[in-house]
Amino acid sequence: MTEFEQLFIDNRDFIFKYLMKLTKDSSLAEELTQETFFRAYMNFSSLRDKEKASVWLCQIAKNTYFAHYNENKKFDSFENRNIQNEDENIEDIFIQKEFSQKALTCLHQLEEPYKEVFMLSVFGGFSLKEISNLFGKSESWARVTFYRAKQKLSERIK
Repeated sequence: MTEFEQLFIDNRDFIFKYLMKLTKDSSLAEELTQETFFRAYMNFSSLRDKEKASVWLCQIAKNTYFAHYNENKKFDSFENRNIQNEDENIEDIFIQKEFSQKALTCLHQLEEPYKEVFMLSVFGGFSLKEISNLFGKSESWARVTFYRAKQKLSERIK
């Protein structure tokens, strides 16, 4: 059995669950898991620390998910938009969209490990204990890193 085959066997369920938390769709998570491991196979020589392979795979999975999301995102047209709240007007819609775009831009500008810890917690639904295990650090490290990520993100959004 090759090193990559062992890496696949050891991490396939974990990566699938991670992508399930992001996508909430089992068929999409399965597709993205396959794509993740394909990309990992193509770049296996760049893996420096075999001990942190799960973190490396999570980063590939996250990038694969966002690439898929960016390729397939659809913009709601105003004709098809169901406005549930009658008080919501066109200005509010633009403000919300502008804020969301700014927040995502600021998030992508965060340096590591803040960005990764924040995304694993918020988008991936991972607990701080799970994140600390992924990085091979203490739970308090994960808690502090997440807190600092929130602070940095908040400062940049302002």
